Amino acid sequence: MKAAVVKALGEPLVIEERPDPVPGPGQVRIRVEASGLCHTDIHAAHGDWPVRPTPPFVPGHEGVGIVEELGAGVTHLSVGQRVAVPWLGWACGRCEHCLSGWETLCEQQVNTGYGVDGAYAEKMLAHADFAQPVPDGVDPREAAPLTCAGVTTYKALKVAGIGPTDLVAISGIGGLGHLAVQYAKIAGATVAAIDISDDKLRLAADLGADILIDARKEDPATVLQRYGGAHAALALAVSEESFATALAGLRRGGRLVMVALPADGAVQVPIFSTVLGGTSVIGSIVGTRQDLAEVFQLHAAGRTRVIYETRPLSSVNECVDEVLKGTVKARVVFEM
Repeated sequence: MKAAVVKALGEPLVIEERPDPVPGPGQVRIRVEASGLCHTDIHAAHGDWPVRPTPPFVPGHEGVGIVEELGAGVTHLSVGQRVAVPWLGWACGRCEHCLSGWETLCEQQVNTGYGVDGAYAEKMLAHADFAQPVPDGVDPREAAPLTCAGVTTYKALKVAGIGPTDLVAISGIGGLGHLAVQYAKIAGATVAAIDISDDKLRLAADLGADILIDARKEDPATVLQRYGGAHAALALAVSEESFATALAGLRRGGRLVMVALPADGAVQVPIFSTVLGGTSVIGSIVGTRQDLAEVFQLHAAGRTRVIYETRPLSSVNECVDEVLKGTVKARVVFEM
């Protein structure tokens, strides 16, 4: 099989031939149909974060494909079934986080494309219990971005606790942001979309955003405060400045939900105004298996649109450059 491999952190990925992986007990082998390019994959390949993956490894945690072999003990999946493999590749199922519905906080978790080889390959392994069935009729190229970009923003809006009369600011209208706009609208919120790209602001408008804020021309916080301030803001852009601006745009009692992960990023939280204003700063990391099942249900019901461009896996390094330059409209999906 062909795979795109990180041979050394910070170096271009290498397309190489590898033997087909063999599923162990509790695992399945998947013939990958589509795999989304998430900014997290770039952070992984560059070794940007404090806990670094160990090369060589195959990135990719938006993998969708067909089960072609079952490991010992797997009875709830079947050969020929379409599944998705998310960032949360495995969690222990026994700790307080897993048992209280927060398996994404499990300290023993294994992450796809980071701790184990991921979906930038023609075939991959997955723990069967964490391979999410994809509903019939959902295109694998659309299911791929939903597997991370979708479930991450869906969960972030849950964490934000938004209601149908809330003003929600979405900072960064890309692979995650274009889906966040739609989930916020489904919840009945008024959406303010923030970006520095004409194309992405137009996309946000097309997807139902009520307020468009071009951060090149006006201060997003000032604009948000004209509307009374945001009840919640999702920080999706890999920019420290965008986090600070979203925080400043909150109303009293507002909530900043941090999602993007800029390397070595930090935000100054003013104590006085935070205490008096009762504002909150919250971290939100991907979503659970149940969250992903709900994301797929919404899409199967025709409630969401996925904006994507398909590319061959051989173009992986060129696609990484495009993402870093911000020239991708929403999501790149590799077709195997």
